[in-house]
Amino acid sequence: MDIVNPAYIKAASIAKQKAHAPYSKFHVGAALISEDGKIFSGCNIESSSYSLTICAERVAIFKAISEGITEFQSIYIATDTEESCPPCGACRQVLWDLAGDIFVVMVNKYGDAKTAMLHQLLPDAFDKDFFEEI
Repeated sequence: MDIVNPAYIKAASIAKQKAHAPYSKFHVGAALISEDGKIFSGCNIESSSYSLTICAERVAIFKAISEGITEFQSIYIATDTEESCPPCGACRQVLWDLAGDIFVVMVNKYGDAKTAMLHQLLPDAFDKDFFEEI
């Protein structure tokens, strides 16, 4: 499988265009890819009560989970930044809990992609295994 798939980059880029970011002006689009290749897109959505804002990555995974999909291969994240932008810490944790160690493809405004496995972005992750020790 070629993890840097132009169709998935396009899906993340299209999702980015739908971002609701009137305060930060920081538009993010995500395309979460299920094991069978289905795309679940998401964009960041801001609220004037900023702590209620939600990131594109969490929108995408919550949509997938709400549709009964629980097996994933990758997530594509598109931003308008010069450098590829990784997911925030909260999104890393949610992705780890709900998707596991998937490929993360970060795409900058030029369409250049940088890849990593989620465990590289969230080393020594906290997860369900710690509850088994209690």
